[in-house]
Amino acid sequence: MEIVATGVEVIGAHGPLLAPTSLRVADRQTLLVTGEAGTGKTALALALSGRLKPSSGSIRLDGSADADRLRRAVAVVDAPQITEPDDSLQVRDVTAEGLALARRGSTRRKVRDWLAERELPGDVRFENLTAHQRTRLLVDLACESRTTRALVLDCPDRHGDDPQLWHSLATARAEGGMAVVVLCSTHSADKLGAPAVRIGADDKSTSAG
Repeated sequence: MEIVATGVEVIGAHGPLLAPTSLRVADRQTLLVTGEAGTGKTALALALSGRLKPSSGSIRLDGSADADRLRRAVAVVDAPQITEPDDSLQVRDVTAEGLALARRGSTRRKVRDWLAERELPGDVRFENLTAHQRTRLLVDLACESRTTRALVLDCPDRHGDDPQLWHSLATARAEGGMAVVVLCSTHSADKLGAPAVRIGADDKSTSAG
C-alpha cells in the first residue's frame, strides 16, 4: 500500500490552515512530517485520512483518490480536540470505546484482559497515564480495527516524552507492515536524527525510512 499526497493545501474560513505539502509513504515505512505550532499538522492528519477534503492538491491510496478508502485504511491517533480522549475519562472507558469502534467487543472482561496484556491500569483517569502509556494505548486501539493499514500520529511529542519512545512505537508498527506518518516538531525530528518532510515545503521527492 502507498499513500501519495501532492500539493495538499487546506484553506479555512479565515485563511490558510495548511500550506501546500507533498509526501509519500508506503507499507513498512515510517515518515516524520515536521512543522511548528499553527502550521496545520492536524489539518494534514485529517486530509491524509480522508476526513478533510483538501482545497487543492490530491491524496491517493494506491492510485485511488477515493476518500472512503482512505477513511477505512488510515487511522488518526490522538489528534487534538478531534480523536484525543477526554482526560477525565477512566482508562477502561477509553479502551472500551476504542474496542467498540474497532468492532472487537468491549465487555468488562474483554477490556480488563486487553489492558492486563499491556500492563496498563484501567481504574485511573486517562490524564494520569504517562506520555508513553498514552501513545501506546491509542496506537494499539487504532490497530485493533481489521481495516487499519496506516497510522497518522498527531503530535505525540506535545506530551513531553522522549521522542525515542513514540518513535519506537511507530517503527514497530511499520515493521509489522503498516505505513506510518508521525507529525511532530522540527526539534523532535532533529533530536531523533531522522529525515523528515516539512509542512509547506511541498517537496515531492520525499523519502521514508
